[in-house]
Amino acid sequence: MTAFAAPDRRTLLGFDYGTRRVGVAVGQTVTGSASPLAVLKAPKSPEFWQQLDRLMSEWRPDGLVVGLPLQADGSAGAIARGAEAFADELTTRYGLSVARVDERLTSWEADRVARDVPESRRDAVAASLILMTYLEGRSP
Repeated sequence: MTAFAAPDRRTLLGFDYGTRRVGVAVGQTVTGSASPLAVLKAPKSPEFWQQLDRLMSEWRPDGLVVGLPLQADGSAGAIARGAEAFADELTTRYGLSVARVDERLTSWEADRVARDVPESRRDAVAASLILMTYLEGRSP
């Protein structure tokens, strides 16, 4: 009889960081899928971390993914540096590993895909695309 390893069943939260809003998505490694979850006010707002604490408690993720909005030449501008600081804060607060994903093409794809999505949900759609980019890049 051959024993099989348990599948890598992990829940992940993905983030599209912005100075005004942060999109959040949830995904599963088993299905390789991601779905838009929420749009939160910027991390500087008083309720941001309270809202994120609730999402973390509800979804109990095993890992986190943050999109890095790099410039066309691959360098990090002000927003990318803010996303890096945000990722570091997530690690400090929640003790989870945080993967970073180059989101240069994801932003364009989000605009294309989310044309029919209300503007208030577009950041969550972008977060789901960031998470899908991460999931598609993982080794089986």
